[in-house]
Amino acid sequence: MRSHFNRREAISTAAIWLGSGLLGQARAAVDATYQLATFTAEVTPPLGHPLMGGGILPAKEIVDPLYAIGFVLLGAGKPIVLVSVDWCEIRNDAFERWRSVLAEAAGTDSQRVLVNCIHQHDAPIADLDAERILKKHHAAGSICDLDFHERAVQAVARSLKKGLQSPRRITHFGTGQAKVDKVASNRRYPGRDGKPEFGRTSATRDLFAREQPEGTIDPYLKTLSFWDDDQPVLALSCYATHPMSYYGKGGVSSDFIGLARKRRQVDDPKVVEMYVSGCSGNVTAGKYNDGDPANRAVLAERIYQGMLAAWKATKRQPIEKVDFRVGKMRLEPRNGSGFTVADLTKRLTTDPKPFGQCLAALGLSWHKRADAGHEIDVPVLDFGKAHFIVMPGESYVEFQLLAQRLRPDSFVMTAGYGECAPGYVPIERAFAENDANLRDWCWIAPGCEKAMTAALKQALHAR
Repeated sequence: MRSHFNRREAISTAAIWLGSGLLGQARAAVDATYQLATFTAEVTPPLGHPLMGGGILPAKEIVDPLYAIGFVLLGAGKPIVLVSVDWCEIRNDAFERWRSVLAEAAGTDSQRVLVNCIHQHDAPIADLDAERILKKHHAAGSICDLDFHERAVQAVARSLKKGLQSPRRITHFGTGQAKVDKVASNRRYPGRDGKPEFGRTSATRDLFAREQPEGTIDPYLKTLSFWDDDQPVLALSCYATHPMSYYGKGGVSSDFIGLARKRRQVDDPKVVEMYVSGCSGNVTAGKYNDGDPANRAVLAERIYQGMLAAWKATKRQPIEKVDFRVGKMRLEPRNGSGFTVADLTKRLTTDPKPFGQCLAALGLSWHKRADAGHEIDVPVLDFGKAHFIVMPGESYVEFQLLAQRLRPDSFVMTAGYGECAPGYVPIERAFAENDANLRDWCWIAPGCEKAMTAALKQALHAR
C-alpha cells in the first residue's frame, strides 16, 4: 500500500487558482496541505486488573496514570494515525481491535493506524483471544479484562475524534538526537568463563554483570517533531531500552519514561510530547540499575536530559512530500518442544502456576493467527529525509541499528512493540547461543532474522 502527496503539487494548483483570481482560496490550499490532530486519553486499569499478562501482582495501587497519546496526520492521502500506549503489550485480536476502532474514528483504513506500546511492565497486556482461551479451560490465570479493554479503546477513539475538530497546520518537520548517559545495556555480556550470559535484566543485583561493558546498544535518543513554520506542535521521542526501573509489586506506573515525558510536557505545555520505545527486546537498564526504587527518578533524569539535548539539537526542514507504505512480513510460529499446539493446550490444564497457563494461552492465540496465514504489517512514514517505522514485538536492537545502516541518508526512527504477538524477535545468534530470554517469551521459530531484514529493506526502499 502506498500513498504520495507532494507539496509542490499543491503550490502548482495554487498558481492556477491565482490566475483565476482566487487568491484567498489558493493560499488556504497551500497552508492546509498537511495538518496534525493530536489526542490523549487515560487508559489506567482498575485495581485488581492483571499486570504484565498475569506474570506479576495485579494492580494494588495507581502510582501514576497511564495514557494513550497520538496524532492523526492529514493531507497524505487517507489519514494516518500513530498512537503510543503506556501498556506492556497489545497482541493478536486486541491489536486489530485498536486499529479498526481508531481507523473508523479517523475515517481511514486500519493499515494506516500505527499502534505502539511503550512496554512498561506494571501495566496491562491485551490479548482478547488468549483471555477467552483461559476462560474456556477454566484456568486460574487471567491476562486482561475484556470489558476494560473495550472501554479503553473507545475512550481513545473519542479523544481522537475530538482532536480532529481542531487540527493544526504543519509545514516543517524537525530532527534531533543526543546520547543518553548510563541507561541502556545489552542483556548479553561476557560471563566469568568468557562465554555469553544473558542475565542482565531491568534490575540487576549481580555486581559482576553490572561491571561488564554495555554491549550492543543504540546510545542515541531521537526526536522527530512537527512544526507550523517556527512554532512546534508535537515532539515524538524514541530510545531503545526496556522502560522499567522496578516492577512487580502491584503499583501501576508509566515508570521512568513516563516521568521524563511528563517533565518535558511541563517545559512547554503547547507542544504535545510523545514517546515510543525503540527495538529493545535485548536492552535493559540492568548495568545501571539494581532495583532500588530511588533509581526510577535517576533514570528519568537521564532520559529527560537526552530529550532536552535532542530537542536543542533539532533542525527543521520543510515538508516537501509524505509517503506511506505498508510492507508485509511472515514470522513462523514456534513448534519445538513445549510450543506445539498440543503442548500448549496441555499446559493450560497441567501447569500449576497461573502465569504458566497465561503463557500457554498467549502461545495458542498467536498459533491460531499464524497458522491461519496471518502476516505482520511493517508500516513506514516517509518524509524523504526522515523515516519512521514500526517493527513487531520485542525486536532486538540489532534490527534498529540495521535500519539506520540501510538508510544512512535519512534520519531513521525505529519503534518496536507494534504487533506484540511474536514476543521476543531475536537475531539468529541468540538462538545459537541459547539466549535464556527465549525460553518462554518467544513464540516464533528460528529464521526470523532473514524475514525481519527483508521487511526492513522493503519498507525503507533500501538498495
